[in-house]
Amino acid sequence: MAFLKRSTGTATAPRPATGTLDSPDAPGTPDEVVARVRGHHRSFGRQHVLRGIDLDVRPGEFVALLGRSGCGKSTLLRSLARLDPVPAGEVEITGRTGVAFQEPRLLPWRTVHENVALALLNSPDRPRREELAEATLAEVGLTDKLGAWPLQLSGGQAQRVSLARALVSNPSLLLLDEPFSALDALTRIEMHQLVIELWRRHSMAVLIVTHDVDEALALADRVVVLDHGVVAHTWTVSLPRSDRAPSQPEIATTRAEILDALGVRPTPPNPKRNPLKNQGAA
Repeated sequence: MAFLKRSTGTATAPRPATGTLDSPDAPGTPDEVVARVRGHHRSFGRQHVLRGIDLDVRPGEFVALLGRSGCGKSTLLRSLARLDPVPAGEVEITGRTGVAFQEPRLLPWRTVHENVALALLNSPDRPRREELAEATLAEVGLTDKLGAWPLQLSGGQAQRVSLARALVSNPSLLLLDEPFSALDALTRIEMHQLVIELWRRHSMAVLIVTHDVDEALALADRVVVLDHGVVAHTWTVSLPRSDRAPSQPEIATTRAEILDALGVRPTPPNPKRNPLKNQGAA
């Protein structure tokens, strides 16, 4: 059975994953999308960053977005998050989006609980806002930090608060912009496991921007590489996450292909680095 499939060139609608994915991890059908990007262009002065991006993200799908520095990964994420103005018809989102960045961006004069509740500020029901904020912080393991100030948190705890703030509105699409790159190795492993648990529990789509090929292969159903402002390559990954050790032939081959597409000379993977080991079949 083929577990990894590669396509090259500018992507249109993604192909369904090969292999078997257990519910609730299985993405939606190819006709369903939570995000559709068609011919999306972004320029800053004379610099063309995105040159007609085409990309679909299906319900429940986990997509990793890679590319060289300056290729437009974060620019595309900002468009998907509606943080930048986008021409009509180029980016369509179904439902809410939640965003977590590399920096937690917590308000230092607000408590942990208040920082999360701020994401629900448009809701007139204040007791409900507070209840949802507390419940979401419990999901990320921070029940004992509700009244803490951001400066009292470790880096990993602050990123958990940022993740809770992104989740509290129950988004259909969670956008993660290199949220783990500033964390130490052990904390990154914990955060990988937490994100997968939350993804399964909430059945949302996730798009993560990362520079880490091993992280992308460990987490994602599909790996997308941007190059010169377009989707240049995609790989579908449906090998169960518990089996995605770097020593697996399918993973090692795809890792080498992705690094080649990024213009990086492959280095031997660390056989001990398997952030999702024993985390379930998918």
